[in-house]
Amino acid sequence: MTDQSPTGTRAPRRASLERRTSESSVSVEIDLDGTGANDIDTSVPFYDHMLTALSKHSLIDMRIRATGDTHIDVHHTVEDTAIVLGDALRQALGDKAGIRRFGEATVPLDEALANAVVDISGRPYAVHTGEPEGQQYHLIGGHFTGSMVQHVFESLAHHAGICLHITLLAGRDPHHIAEAQFKALARALRQAVEPDPRVSGIPSTKGAL
Repeated sequence: MTDQSPTGTRAPRRASLERRTSESSVSVEIDLDGTGANDIDTSVPFYDHMLTALSKHSLIDMRIRATGDTHIDVHHTVEDTAIVLGDALRQALGDKAGIRRFGEATVPLDEALANAVVDISGRPYAVHTGEPEGQQYHLIGGHFTGSMVQHVFESLAHHAGICLHITLLAGRDPHHIAEAQFKALARALRQAVEPDPRVSGIPSTKGAL
């Protein structure tokens, strides 16, 4: 919940969730009001790198554990982790009272440049554009297919209940292309979930998000 106590202290915005299927086992703990502390092991090394960047630059504390049938493909483990992380974000946001709601960031990584815009709208939507043709086929770090970047963003947005637009503005190296997008998302999320001292109640003309 985002309500404040009578003393003005904001209630903790945390969530702890688990999801187990025949394909994967995932546990996620987050704190929206953290410092970017993280402890992440998904059994997919490059994904760990991306989620570590997401935590560090959003200032959302994350503890994530995931295992799955990576001997077949990393797809199930990567997707299911994004699903649980999205569900955790939705839960930790509570009624969304007092948040900034919107966030935007443009982040460079050497030759790569990515823009992310977030609306904590309660209406899931994801638009992902700008990656060069062939990025989706690159095997990054020996495990992570480039196409999974878009799939992570779509799964996260759907389960978090957010509207997300990510645009790659420039990029050549597959690693840099992926990482710039995760970092841009992190910075946009940091703005969007942040408490705004000028906002009272739900930041929507409808009175609900």
